[in-house]
Amino acid sequence: MEIIKLNATRREDSGKSASSRLRRAGQIPAIAYGRELAPLSVAVSPKALLQVLGSDHGKNSVVELAIENGETLTVMVRDYDYHPISRELVHADFIQVKLDQPVDVHIPFRCVGKPKGVVTGGILQQIFRTIPVRCLPEKIPSFVEIDVTELDVGESYKASGLNLPEGVKVLLADEQTIAVVNAPEKAGAEE
Repeated sequence: MEIIKLNATRREDSGKSASSRLRRAGQIPAIAYGRELAPLSVAVSPKALLQVLGSDHGKNSVVELAIENGETLTVMVRDYDYHPISRELVHADFIQVKLDQPVDVHIPFRCVGKPKGVVTGGILQQIFRTIPVRCLPEKIPSFVEIDVTELDVGESYKASGLNLPEGVKVLLADEQTIAVVNAPEKAGAEE
């Protein structure tokens, strides 16, 4: 995974009016924090942040936050907020990470293929949309895919069957069902 550079400037002012001025100037307020980092108020470009969020790894991207005085922080996007009407970014939170220490993240999960059970009338139910994993920041996969073509009605795919890259550990119980092909409900069946 490549580290994405994002420029930031320190913010001295806080509060609603300062944040509004910042947004009118084409920036959004953000905060960076971590175990060894006191909360640091910064301003970032919403366009640049949208590029980070739109990258292959999205919210799980490792970002080098370059602050104007030459200081850099290695962070990940923890959270972000949109305006409810305009849908523009209004705030972001960054969490400091160390490249040699594992992080817990949720990665997108997809089922590919058409299960045998669906061909015969069953319904594929995907239990998870994201899978919790623990790994070093540079080893975070973009997504996890499983091939469900061999699943028949009543069969399921368990967390233990996930094929993850080396160094990536799933944070689910081995017997946790992540996808299942169920039999269709019969119309007019008694409850």
